[in-house]
Amino acid sequence: MNEDRMPNEKGDLRTRLLTRRRELAAEERASAAGALAAHAGELAAAGATVAAYVSVGAEPGTRPLLDALRARGVRVLLPVLLADNDLDWAEYAGPGALAPAGRGLLEPVGPRLGPRAVTEAAVVLLPGLAVDRSGLRLGRGGGSYDRVLARLERAGARPVLAVLLYEHELLERVPAEPHDRPVDLAVLPSGVRRLG
Repeated sequence: MNEDRMPNEKGDLRTRLLTRRRELAAEERASAAGALAAHAGELAAAGATVAAYVSVGAEPGTRPLLDALRARGVRVLLPVLLADNDLDWAEYAGPGALAPAGRGLLEPVGPRLGPRAVTEAAVVLLPGLAVDRSGLRLGRGGGSYDRVLARLERAGARPVLAVLLYEHELLERVPAEPHDRPVDLAVLPSGVRRLG
């Protein structure tokens, strides 16, 4: 594929997927969030550490999942966006311990653990707009999670990488660039799918 076309192909696909997300009814979003939470037991056992995130807008809802993981005795780390778009991390202490941050995000209010804290995670939940059956993920294009994946690789950490999606966002093919790293699982309302 012509690499000059890649940014346009990714951009066009992002636009289509974001539009479809915005068109989902509130009931569909709430139902999907509840179904994702039901898969908490498949993602991590008590005592494990999971790096997750707080969903915003029309993203597949993570709040019920975060609380389900905590209820299972899982240590949940949430990102804190730094000025350079890198991510620091803090432990999730429940919905009352989240505060508004820039870009419409909610972030944990607890002590910052540093960008390397993600290397302690057994599972890293990644936001995305789509993933293909080989595991290639289409993110939003900000690069924050590309840095996380590179940090994990440099540290020799091998957590399970999972992306949370709506059913229609598991695609046959996602445009890829050389720096893109595959993920292991797609977590959909209907279940957890192994990729690759």
